[in-house]
Amino acid sequence: MPYPLIGITTARRPHAEVRSQIVITEAYVQAVAAAGGCPIMIPLGLSPELLENLLARLDGILFTGGGDIDPALYGAAPHPKVGDVDLDRDGVELYLLEKAVSQGVPFLGICRGLQLINIGLGGTLYADITAQRGGSLRHDYYPDYPRDYLAHPVDVRTESRLAGILGNSQVEVNSLHHQGIDRLAPDLVQVASAPDGMVEAVELPDHPFGLAVQWHPEWLGAHAPMRALFEAFVNAAESRSQK
Repeated sequence: MPYPLIGITTARRPHAEVRSQIVITEAYVQAVAAAGGCPIMIPLGLSPELLENLLARLDGILFTGGGDIDPALYGAAPHPKVGDVDLDRDGVELYLLEKAVSQGVPFLGICRGLQLINIGLGGTLYADITAQRGGSLRHDYYPDYPRDYLAHPVDVRTESRLAGILGNSQVEVNSLHHQGIDRLAPDLVQVASAPDGMVEAVELPDHPFGLAVQWHPEWLGAHAPMRALFEAFVNAAESRSQK
């Protein structure tokens, strides 16, 4: 039986000798493969026609972490803490999200991925949590901490799909972000929160698998609940592949 094909979004990195490189953090690839999926990179710079052709062959999409999203896309002014904006990446991922939602393609968002999903469905972000949200915890535990450093607990709604996957209503997570959800998109449901109330996970109801988390489970493979999250995502993609 073929493995479900999981498309993983990518980033563009400048290079001294060539125009740029299309890159992906290996941890995403390994997490998907360990869960039973066949990972494939979704390159940037493709036309909508090519993206549509690629999407037709995918069983699931993983929206990865990375640089910030253009503040103009959520109606915000430029901010000095916003960096690594790639307009092409924003456009590619918003296009893929729209198709995944409308076509029922299972998707999982991680960190930037959660923020992208919220924006794509009509929500907004804090361009920088520390500057714009008084009383918040520290959320940007990088680059001076290990990627698997457990920064704070997350409370998960017991009736949510996520709680069923993780097997618990509270988990310890890493925290590698300086942005976060301000206004939640109308179609999304908040299903997890940090101790300061920041949104840590969302779900899209009535979708085969529409889920996103603010933390980075790909770095927490030593923890069974995080492995279970990738396994649930890949299982949903496999169910789609068998239809």
